[in-house]
Amino acid sequence: MADNHPTGKTVTVEQIGSPLRRPADQRQTLVGLGLNKLHRVRTLEDTPAVRGMIRKVSHLVRVVDGQ
Repeated sequence: MADNHPTGKTVTVEQIGSPLRRPADQRQTLVGLGLNKLHRVRTLEDTPAVRGMIRKVSHLVRVVDGQ
Protein backbone atom coordinates (compact mmCIF):
# COMPACT_ATOMS: atom_id res chain seq x y z
CA MET A 1 0.00 0.00 0.00
CA ALA A 2 1.14 3.51 -0.74
CA ASP A 3 1.80 5.86 2.14
CA ASN A 4 -0.57 8.80 1.58
CA HIS A 5 0.40 10.71 4.70
CA PRO A 6 1.93 14.17 4.18
CA THR A 7 5.65 14.25 4.83
CA GLY A 8 5.85 17.98 5.45
CA LYS A 9 8.32 18.39 2.61
CA THR A 10 7.49 20.73 -0.24
CA VAL A 11 8.88 21.64 -3.63
CA THR A 12 8.40 25.02 -5.30
CA VAL A 13 8.27 25.12 -9.10
CA GLU A 14 8.02 27.98 -11.58
CA GLN A 15 6.84 27.70 -15.18
CA ILE A 16 9.49 29.07 -17.53
CA GLY A 17 8.36 27.64 -20.87
CA SER A 18 5.24 28.00 -22.95
CA PRO A 19 2.93 25.02 -23.46
CA LEU A 20 2.12 26.22 -26.98
CA ARG A 21 3.04 23.68 -29.69
CA ARG A 22 3.59 20.99 -27.05
CA PRO A 23 1.82 17.63 -26.84
CA ALA A 24 -1.51 17.64 -25.01
CA ASP A 25 -0.19 15.41 -22.21
CA GLN A 26 2.52 17.97 -21.37
CA ARG A 27 -0.08 20.77 -21.27
CA GLN A 28 -2.28 18.65 -19.01
CA THR A 29 0.67 17.91 -16.74
CA LEU A 30 1.29 21.64 -16.29
CA VAL A 31 -2.37 22.15 -15.39
CA GLY A 32 -2.10 19.24 -12.95
CA LEU A 33 0.81 21.01 -11.28
CA GLY A 34 -1.25 24.21 -11.07
CA LEU A 35 0.82 25.95 -13.72
CA ASN A 36 -0.69 27.34 -16.90
CA LYS A 37 0.89 30.78 -17.38
CA LEU A 38 4.51 31.81 -17.64
CA HIS A 39 6.30 32.69 -14.39
CA ARG A 40 3.52 31.24 -12.25
CA VAL A 41 4.93 29.70 -9.06
CA ARG A 42 3.40 26.87 -7.04
CA THR A 43 4.48 25.17 -3.83
CA LEU A 44 3.51 21.50 -3.89
CA GLU A 45 3.87 18.54 -1.58
CA ASP A 46 7.04 16.61 -2.40
CA THR A 47 5.70 13.20 -3.43
CA PRO A 48 6.91 10.71 -6.03
CA ALA A 49 3.89 11.55 -8.22
CA VAL A 50 4.69 15.27 -8.19
CA ARG A 51 8.38 14.57 -8.85
CA GLY A 52 7.38 12.45 -11.85
CA MET A 53 5.18 15.24 -13.20
CA ILE A 54 8.03 17.73 -12.79
CA ARG A 55 10.40 15.35 -14.57
CA LYS A 56 7.95 14.98 -17.47
CA VAL A 57 7.86 18.75 -18.11
CA SER A 58 11.36 19.56 -16.82
CA HIS A 59 12.06 21.59 -19.96
CA LEU A 60 9.09 23.87 -19.13
CA VAL A 61 9.55 24.32 -15.38
CA ARG A 62 12.28 25.29 -12.94
CA VAL A 63 12.54 23.98 -9.39
CA VAL A 64 12.91 27.11 -7.28
CA ASP A 65 13.14 25.49 -3.87
CA GLY A 66 12.93 21.99 -2.47
CA GLN A 67 12.53 21.89 1.31
